[in-house]
This record gives sequence, structure tokens and C-alpha cells, in this order.
Amino acid sequence: MLRRSIGLLHATALVVGIILGASIFVQPSAITASVPALSAVYAVWIVAGVLTLFGALIAAELASAFPKAGGVYVFLSEGLSPGVAFLWGWAMFWTMHTGIIAAVAMIFARYVAFFVPVGDSGTKDIAIVAIALLSVVNYFGVRQGSIVQTTLTIIKVGAVAGLTAIAFALGPHAPLPAVVASTAVTSDSHAFIAAIVAGLFAFGGWHMVTYAAEETIAPERTLPRALVLGVLIVTASYVALNAAYFHVLSPTVIATSTRVAADAADAVLGATGAAMVSAIVALSAAGALNGIILAGPRVYLAMARDGLLFTWVGAIHERHRTPHRAIGIQALWAVVLVLTGSYRALFTRVVYTEWIFFALMAVGLVLLRRRADYVPRFRVAGGAVIPIVFVLSSLYIVVDQVVAHPGESVTGLLLVAAGWPVYYFTVRGKSHPPNHSLRR
Repeated sequence: MLRRSIGLLHATALVVGIILGASIFVQPSAITASVPALSAVYAVWIVAGVLTLFGALIAAELASAFPKAGGVYVFLSEGLSPGVAFLWGWAMFWTMHTGIIAAVAMIFARYVAFFVPVGDSGTKDIAIVAIALLSVVNYFGVRQGSIVQTTLTIIKVGAVAGLTAIAFALGPHAPLPAVVASTAVTSDSHAFIAAIVAGLFAFGGWHMVTYAAEETIAPERTLPRALVLGVLIVTASYVALNAAYFHVLSPTVIATSTRVAADAADAVLGATGAAMVSAIVALSAAGALNGIILAGPRVYLAMARDGLLFTWVGAIHERHRTPHRAIGIQALWAVVLVLTGSYRALFTRVVYTEWIFFALMAVGLVLLRRRADYVPRFRVAGGAVIPIVFVLSSLYIVVDQVVAHPGESVTGLLLVAAGWPVYYFTVRGKSHPPNHSLRR
């Protein structure tokens, strides 16, 4: 059995640490370019936070009903079918999850390279070492991994707060043109929706804490609280950082910047600002990387238990009580993606497809509520309103990405769909009914 050692603090740190990565240090530029009004920028981050909270509430209810390892995989299997759940796990391993690990590891390495100059090969080496080191930490126990996660999260939230405080205390006050000071949100609803989509991607990873439900203390209570607290902390951090950016930089500079956090720090501290932001981004990336490495293997463990993956992948270490083989194969494939650079294409083509599964997860919740044996310990208020709003939002993201990038979108969908014949011809007959509803 897995060992329950993740309490509320560690679970909340996992939510915050995974979400609060590198996006907030660059994404505000894309949002400001879409909606130049200051009030609209704040509205985008708040709306994105609320929609993320809706998804977190849905996941919280499902986790309280099925507090087993696997998270979204379990929810899709119970709410819809093992086949849909298999496609989620398939996409996770080959592209979505390992691709994110490789991408975040490279972000970490590039910012570490600010302090230790290395070439391209050296940057890859740093990324590989980071993946290996954090995988080893999580190999030796979820408690060790969650302690590292909590420590890094506390440090980087403190760093974000410090950067915000310094910007307001020492930074120049950037003059705001009339259009930015306007109270109107925006006259272009399409631009506003596009900005929300960009904001939602900055909230990515909110669902991953549910993967470790089986190692969470009293998951029926802990996970809902951690998800809500985590999303609220991240939303507050994002709004505060955007306020800091607008305090020291003009909207034009923010909209055109490729490194808005660094530009803001430069405006306040000069050359010292670049070092400060590089350290913060490196810490943020390390925290996100550790959380993502911790979470993923729990899905492969659940798949192996259900007969949808090789049984040996689901082995639990006798001493450390971790899915050690799943951690190992995840690390190996992520390293391959780093070495080949293929994570770039895979990540950009497939990452949006997780929103298809999020929509299906919410649909599954509505269907599960019709079952007499569905008895969650936590229930989302408002009936079907929040799930329906979340489904529509998720589908809009998918449609938006398909319209904006049709070539990449079709390729991404094909990569995910390639898992269906694998399931149908080689896995389906070997699978057995899941037993996720057991609480102990």
C-alpha cells in the first residue's frame, strides 16, 4: 500500500507549486496585448481564477468520492469509460505530462544558466540532472517529495510577495494613458475571451494534486480544502504581480515585452533585477517540476492496477512505499524528450487537448450524480451550473486553439487518438473493472 503522509499544508503547497511556475513571468504580456485596459487585465485574471476554481471544485467532489491514486484518470474511468481514461493516461505519458516535465526542466536550466553560463548542451545537462535529482527525491518517499515541494513553494511565494513589495516601494510609477485608466473592460469580446484563454493556461496543473489522493491524509476533507486554498493563493499572487508590473511599466512596454518580470525588476533595481528575477523563475520552475514529477506516476500506478498498463509498472517499493518503477520510466522518457528536443513540438501540439478531458470529467460528474452508489463526502453547490459552465469553457479553449492553430491541433488530436487502437486491440480484453470507489 501507498503511505498516507500528505497533509493540508503539503497538499496546498502542491497545488500552488505546480500552478505557480514560469507563466506568470511572461504571460501578462500576451494578455495586455489583447486587452489594453487595466480593468480588463484584472478582470481576465479574476475570471481565469474563477473558472480554474470551478474545475478545482469539480475535481474536489470527484476526489472525495474516489480518493484513490490516479485523479483525473480515475474520474474519467468511473464517470465515462476505461477507454476514455486510457486515452488520458496515454496522452499523459507520451506527450502531455512528460512533455511538461521536459519543458519546465529546460526553463529551470535556462535560468540557472544565468548564474552558471553554459552552452546548449550544458543547458540540457542541467535539465536532465534536475529531472533525475527530483525523481530520486520522490523515489525515496512521497513525504520527502512533499517536504521539498512545500519548502520550494513557501520560498517562491515569498519571493513573489517580495518582488511585488519592492516594485511598489522602490519602483517609479508608470503613467497610465487614458485607455488604460478606463473603467471599461473592453469593446472587443473576442479579444477578452482570447485573453482569458491565455490566463487559463497560466493556471495549468491545478488538477494534479488529485493524483496523490491515496497518499493524502483524510483526502475527502484535505483535497477540497487544498484545491480551493491553492487556487485562491495563486489568483491573489497573479493579480498582485500584474499590479506590480503596471506600477513600474507602461502598458505598451508590458504588451510588447518577452520578459515582463525581468523588465519590471530592471526598472526598479537595474542590473540586480535581472539576477533577482532569474532566481525567482528558477525557484518557481523547480517547484513546479517537483510537483509534476510527484504527481504523474500515480496515474500510471492506477492504470497498471486496472490492467490498462503492464502490471510491473504498478509495483510499490517495499520500503519507501512509492510507485518507484513508474517514477523511473517517467524520468527516462522525459530525459529522452529533453535530449531530442521533441518536447517542444509535442507540448505545443498536445497540451491544449487536456481541456477536452477536463470537459469530459465535468460531464462525468453530472452522470455520476445520477447513480445511487455515488456518495461524495464533498459536493459542489449550485447543482449542474458549475459543471456546465466549466464544460463550455473547456470546449471553448479547444475550439479557440483549433481555429488559431489548425495544423498543430490536428496533429495533436491524432497523437492522442493513436492510443485508441492500442486500447481496442491490445488492452481492452485484458482490463478488469476498476475498484476506485473503495475508500480504504
